[in-house]
Order: sequence, then structure tokens, then C-alpha cells
Amino acid sequence: MLNLSKNGCSMWVASSSEGLLMPTAVALGKFDGVHLGHQRVIQPVLHAGGHSSVATSPQSKENQQLTTDNGQLTNKEYTYSTVVTFDPHPQEFFTGQLRTLLTPLDEKVQQLRSLGVEQLVLLPFDKELSALTPEEFVQRILVQQLRCQQISIGEDFCFGEKRSGTAKDLQLIAAKHNIPVTIVPLQTYTGDSPTQSNCVTTTPTQNARISTSLIRQTLEHGDIENANLLLGRPYTLIGVVVQGQQLGRTIGFPTANLQLPKEKFLPHQGVYAVRVFTLSETSDATPSKSLGIMNLGNRPTVNGTYSSAEVHLFDWSGDLYGKKLAVQLVKFLRPEQKFSSLEALKTQIQLDCIVAKEVLSAGAQS
Repeated sequence: MLNLSKNGCSMWVASSSEGLLMPTAVALGKFDGVHLGHQRVIQPVLHAGGHSSVATSPQSKENQQLTTDNGQLTNKEYTYSTVVTFDPHPQEFFTGQLRTLLTPLDEKVQQLRSLGVEQLVLLPFDKELSALTPEEFVQRILVQQLRCQQISIGEDFCFGEKRSGTAKDLQLIAAKHNIPVTIVPLQTYTGDSPTQSNCVTTTPTQNARISTSLIRQTLEHGDIENANLLLGRPYTLIGVVVQGQQLGRTIGFPTANLQLPKEKFLPHQGVYAVRVFTLSETSDATPSKSLGIMNLGNRPTVNGTYSSAEVHLFDWSGDLYGKKLAVQLVKFLRPEQKFSSLEALKTQIQLDCIVAKEVLSAGAQS
């Protein structure tokens, strides 16, 4: 369990109600991916307190004067925009198996913070929590622990013992405590689905419901362009550069070997055109940007025995060891394959770089 802590400079993360900024306006769900559908669920609570900048102390926003629709001032207790989710993921708890995530905790915090969320509560999902009835969940968690004043959920939200409570149930139970509940309709992607001839299977997203499971499927198929549309941003791998076998240097394509979080969901193995940002230890520093290609896989040409993520940066030289990189996946170029020789591999990488530069140049102009 996490203790209450200030993440960066603008968001609280907690695993209990002790020390939380209250009362709260709560967006409730699992929110793995923080995709376009999740963002619609979160949106109603962002302006609950009048604005979205975090306070240095809970007292600084109490009983603020807020402007009403008719322009008059009224005293109203500030409510803090709060995302409430579960740790571990409920599926991981029930199966006992590690579930890989689109957004591990650090990434989820970063995405929520960028939306203006003031605090994240990680409810420890254990036997006790899973056994609560819907009524007990509302009374003990939302009312007593979080002093919740407003709730937002997706229309497919289920809660309580054996997922017996529905979104409508939550609305009815919360009404007994005078807590309004916004039920957000399921979001669908209605734009034109981009074509991608090199992916294993293009997963259609035309009129499909935006969901974490659909995004996982598109990533499994190498359909990165559709995954990015559903997310509302590029799918990103964040890791620290560690020592590799340095075989890329021998063929003129040095690579940065990324150590990724073990719980990070990985897309289809192969070669991608990528944008790479070198992250600074200080949150206010602007990350430097590079373009390149990434190979995700086992490197069969050199008899690799484990999966790795290796990034080659165009027109770049220097030491990246120990640096944290954020690699945005832009386009899937080809599946991983075994070549007859290192020279054949070198020729293919040269072709990959040419295609990637064209892709990334076109993306920069659009």
C-alpha cells in the first residue's frame, strides 16, 4: 500500500483516506489506459471545485466564493477532483496472476495530472473490499472515508460483491445520501479507420466502443494507429536505458536498450517508427525529442533468448545509460524476423530507417 504522497508538484496519490483533501468529487473506475472514454468519465468532476489547480493545504479552498450562473457570488465548500480506482486490478486479485497494464501507476498519474485531476485514491482491492455489498461500498468508502459530494461513472460500471451493483444502482443508493451521480454513456469511435497493411490484423474501430480491451487487441495486432486514435494520444513505452549486448554498434546502428516496467502491456513484436523523449528528473524541464525506430522482440538473427525493447535514434550520438526515455509508437513497420546474416539484417534496418523517416516526416507536417 502507498502512503499519502505528493507526486511531482500537482497531484496527491493515496491508498487510504488519511490526509486526503476533502470533500471530494469522485470519478470511479479502473481507468487503465486513461483513454478517450475514461476522459469523458473524469471530465464531470474536474470543474466540481471551480478550477483544477491543487492547493498547498486543504484549508486554502474551504468555503470559497464561487460565481453562480446568474453572476452572483455564493459560499460553497470546495470539492477536490479525485479519481478512485483499485490496486491491484480486480482481475489480478481474483486470478492470482499479474495483469499487464496499458498505464502502470507512474503513467496513470502523469495522464491524470495532465487532465487536471487533483488526487488519485488507490483502493486496496482485497477480500474485505470485494465482499462489500453495493450499499456498504457507498456508505463506508464514498460517504464515510471520502466525504464524496459528486460521482461520475461509465454506464457499464459494476461494483460491490460479485459485481452485483450497476451504474443505476449506484445512482439510487447515492441519492439516499444526497450525492448526485453522473452516468456517462459509452463512447464509440466514429472516425475513419486508418489502413495499415503491415500489421497482423487490422482491428476495425468504426463505431466500436472505446474500451481498454479493444485497445489491448489493437496493440496485440500491431495496429498502433488505431490504438492511438482510441487512446487520444500515442501509446508510449517508458523505461530506463540499461547495458545491452551492444551488437547494434557492430553493424552501424547503435541502440538504447530499455528496461520497461514488468507490468507494462507490450504491443505486437516487430519494428516501429517512434518519437523518443529524454525525460528529466525535474518535472518542469522540457524533454528533448528525437526520432528513430524501435525493435520489440527476441532478436532471432543473433539468437536472442529474451524479449527486449531497443531504440535506434536518427542523427544522434552520446551516452544514454541511466536516462529515462519515453518512446511514442507512431507506426508499425514490419514483424520481427530472422535474417540469414548480420549483413542482411543491416540492409533491412537501413530500409526500415528510410521508411520510418518518411512516416515521421509526414506525421510532423500533418
